[in-house]
Amino acid sequence: MAFSRKDVQEGRQSFSVIQWMPFFIIFGFSFAALLPFYLAFTKFWPLTVLTLAWLAYDWNTHSQGCRRSAWVRNWTVWKYFGNYFPVKLVKTHDLSPNRNYIIANHPHGILSYGVFINFATEATGFAKIFPSITPFVGTLEGFFWLPILRDFAMWLGTCPVSDVSLKYILTQKGVGNAMVIVVGGAAEALLTRPGETILFLKHRKGFVKMALKTGTHIVPCYSFGENDIHQYMNFPEGTWMRSFQTVFQNTCKRFLGTSFRGFSGQGLTPGSWGFLPLSRPITTVVGEPLPVPKIENPDMKTVDKYHALYISALQKLFERYKVECGFPETQELKII
Repeated sequence: MAFSRKDVQEGRQSFSVIQWMPFFIIFGFSFAALLPFYLAFTKFWPLTVLTLAWLAYDWNTHSQGCRRSAWVRNWTVWKYFGNYFPVKLVKTHDLSPNRNYIIANHPHGILSYGVFINFATEATGFAKIFPSITPFVGTLEGFFWLPILRDFAMWLGTCPVSDVSLKYILTQKGVGNAMVIVVGGAAEALLTRPGETILFLKHRKGFVKMALKTGTHIVPCYSFGENDIHQYMNFPEGTWMRSFQTVFQNTCKRFLGTSFRGFSGQGLTPGSWGFLPLSRPITTVVGEPLPVPKIENPDMKTVDKYHALYISALQKLFERYKVECGFPETQELKII
């Protein structure tokens, strides 16, 4: 059987997604968490000792700007990953390298593919589109408790979404830094449905307070199509599957700090069922920075004021680009 050039390209793109999901997310988690402890009971126990010694020595690095690698961020596999959907990064305004930014991204989706491809890799050319700006992607603190996995995460330029980490990047690493935060978090992931645009944002004000404390401008950012790349499993109330789903979600939230929900997508062949995301475009639009004054101890009235200004800016961005990015004119952005 002869394979066309298109078949080869599509095969590479599918493999790039497979290595990330589930290989990196599921196997990577298990490998990083269990391997050192397994080796501790074998003749290779010195590797466990060295791993834990390095973890202890390097413990604070993830909260101090991480240890990014341009080489890892430029791996060819990320380009295939981005082209699988495809993912596109759109700039609407320049970001001055003379100040720092919080890029607030929406929606969360299931795995925030748009954020990962656009900001944790160079697959869509962030460095060329926003020259002299260094992106840092905020993620769960738990990633950095695991040896091996934490180093890989830091090479990609990710760091914890914690006060210590955010303050370090926004106040102690000079200027030209952009902290990317998926504001809706796990709560918003549970709201994900194809064709709907529901954001968990009304009571998410921590990023605004941090911006005020550090005098950091906030940049609205929306990944159009992020919610449309999986089908989601919603089981009727009272069924055993719904009970299992609820227990599983609560367990994940308690121990990992996140929530998961059942989902499906496509398989390796066209039209087949599987867990790979659907090949549908994701367009991440980075909006105009919202100027924020520096107030060391902002009161809630001030936080509410700039939170409202941010929501207004985000809604304007959504309305301006929704049709251009494939959404119907009647599509509304719902904020709860």
